[in-house]
Amino acid sequence: MTLKLGIPKGSLQDATVHLFARAGFNIYVNPRSYFPAIDDPEIECMLIRAQEMARYVADGVLDAGLTGQDWIAEQAEANVHGPVVPIADLVYAKQSYGKVRWVLAVPEESPVRAARDLEGATIATELVKVTQAWFARQGIRVNVEFSWGATEVKPPTLADAIVEATETGSTLRANRLRIVDTLMESNTQLIANPRALDDGWKRTRLENLALLLQAAIEAHGRVGLMLNVERGGSTRSSVCCRRCATPRSRRSRTPTGSR
Repeated sequence: MTLKLGIPKGSLQDATVHLFARAGFNIYVNPRSYFPAIDDPEIECMLIRAQEMARYVADGVLDAGLTGQDWIAEQAEANVHGPVVPIADLVYAKQSYGKVRWVLAVPEESPVRAARDLEGATIATELVKVTQAWFARQGIRVNVEFSWGATEVKPPTLADAIVEATETGSTLRANRLRIVDTLMESNTQLIANPRALDDGWKRTRLENLALLLQAAIEAHGRVGLMLNVERGGSTRSSVCCRRCATPRSRRSRTPTGSR
């Protein structure tokens, strides 16, 4: 039996491969293949764009996969495919260990100061269903158009405003765009097909995988140190980490670096 696991292709791909390496799994990606190798015979990997991951997990093509809360929400708003089950929050992104924001942005010189100023306007975005639902909740009528990419270049000529994902805001600033509002925050999640979770073996594998990935994220930025120091005829090993306010000590019979 094998676990069919979707790895996000695109901007999250390298960060995901590195995360798996820190969790003890080596994934080998052939640039000409959508089926990367992994050093675990019980896992089969497939590269799928994050935007499509939730639908293939929901349809049972994959047992589980990694994608963003944004694309899970987009599928839920479309209400076409079945549900997926979140297994673990994995807070990492392309550039950092943090969340991304989907923001409403307009040109710097635009008179728009709030979302309500965009009544009747054209909004360009990849996140169409979520954007439509957000404006509907605000009671604002807009025309939301799908953008195939390079969304930042569209206002003001091709759209009045955009809804785009950002980690730092640097790309928006480089294109002379100003953030008006935030629609949602998103981070990567490990999701599973409900039927896969009904299988005891697959559930256990997924829970173990989630634990290892979460531990790898938690360990990021921490450094362990051990120092052997002679004191009063005995040797103590002091163990601490960068985020540890109080060192922990334990006795050691043989010093490894005392002087």
